[in-house]
Amino acid sequence: MIVLGLTGSIGMGKSTTAKMFTDAGVPVHDSDETVHRLYSGKAAPLVEAAFPGTTKAGVVDRARLAEKVLGDPAALKKLEAIIHPLVRADADAFLGLHRAAGAPIVVLDIPLLFETGGRNRVDKVVVVTAPAEVQRARVLARPGMSAAKFEAILAKQVQDTEKRRQADFIVDTGQGFDAARRAVEAIVSELTGDKARS
Repeated sequence: MIVLGLTGSIGMGKSTTAKMFTDAGVPVHDSDETVHRLYSGKAAPLVEAAFPGTTKAGVVDRARLAEKVLGDPAALKKLEAIIHPLVRADADAFLGLHRAAGAPIVVLDIPLLFETGGRNRVDKVVVVTAPAEVQRARVLARPGMSAAKFEAILAKQVQDTEKRRQADFIVDTGQGFDAARRAVEAIVSELTGDKARS
């Protein structure tokens, strides 16, 4: 089974690209979705214990949590020490399940793949990219996003040029989603010899 790591900086179109892999018949493990699930389950009491006042009715309030950790490297590290092992365990269970089922290829959607040393967990890396001005416009259109917040997030991420340099495959969503979909289908074909869609 080939484990494909999918990553890309904020606003590059990674979530949309992950959906394209799903549409092409490839199982995808989504780290963001897993965190969302953990925040309303197993992680909530751990986060509340570390950051009192950040949960409501047993669910992590992401806005309150952001107030406590954004711009505070020590707090962020503390949060990551709680969340990363839980996400990893969830991903390992996903891999085990699909390996047993004989899946030829799976995708681990890991937003901070390079930043968290995730390169050694995957066989190949797909980096989703777009021109900087497209990225900026997409991110600033998000509710509650400011230029300062965007710059702070970018500062914590490995630069797009470096991610592309380390990629095995690149999907450029700046060329439009039809082109991105063709790129995804070409990757699946190359890696599986079309087994994933037969």
